[in-house]
Formats: sequence, C-alpha cells, structure tokens
Amino acid sequence: MDAEPVLFDATLRPNPPMSARALKLVVGVVAVVNLGFGGYFVWRGAWPVTPFMGADVAFLAWALNAGRIAARAWERVKLTRDSLLIRHQPAKGSVREFALNPYWVRVEMDDPPGRTSRLMLWSHGRGVQIAGFLAPEERLSFARVLKTALRRARETSAVAET
Repeated sequence: MDAEPVLFDATLRPNPPMSARALKLVVGVVAVVNLGFGGYFVWRGAWPVTPFMGADVAFLAWALNAGRIAARAWERVKLTRDSLLIRHQPAKGSVREFALNPYWVRVEMDDPPGRTSRLMLWSHGRGVQIAGFLAPEERLSFARVLKTALRRARETSAVAET
C-alpha cells in the first residue's frame, strides 16, 4: 500500500538568539563593565549601588538563557488529502498532536495583523492556535500559504472522489 502523498509540509521554528558562546561573551562584557562601575561607586562611597549592578548582570543572564530555551520550540504542519496533522513541541514539555480533516478546516487570522493577532485553525468547533512565536507578518504569510494548500487539498479530494 502506497503512503498518502504529502501536499504541504512545513516546520515552524522561532528565530534563534545568539549562540551560547556569544551569549556568555555578552554577559561577561556586561559583568566586567559593571564591575568597573561598581568599583568606582565603592571608591566614591556609594557602595549600596553595587548589589544592584550585580543583580543587573544576573537578570540579563537569566533573560538571555530564557530566550535560548524558548527557541527550542517548533511546530510541524503536514497536510495530506485526508488529514491535517499539527505537531507542537513546546520549549519544555512533551509533543502535542492535533489531527483535523482538511475539508472542514477554517483558517482565521487578522488582516492586517496586529501585535496580538492569532493564527487559529478551526474544525468542528475545536480551535488550534499555531505559529504563536512568529512575527505577525510571518503568521499572516503562513496563513495565506496554508489556505492555498488547504484549497488544493479540497480540490484534490473532490477529483479523487469522482
């Protein structure tokens, strides 16, 4: 038995931050600069400022690391004539899968997109949000491509039934 032909297959990933080495370099440079300023403030008698400068470096390191971890997420959207399969891998946690019938899928996205616009796939009263980590314009572009692929899948399905 032949495998069903894939009509559309896309893997979505967030834009990655700098490499781990570059992030360490940035934190190191900021730490050295803050150490210099901290020494100057201690020398001038304003020693209570130095703990805040250390906290500044710690928060910067935490934020950059959180961005690196968030970049591990991905989503795969695979369309065949009979199925739209969405696999969502969050940065932390296990893979979630959603299977929808492409004939009934409705794609919703604000046009023009706003900062809080969501790309939603609806079928039989059930909604699935995808591409949340993409920029609004990228989400809109992906929504248009997916709508075109779904239209082709419906046409292919209608031709196959006749």
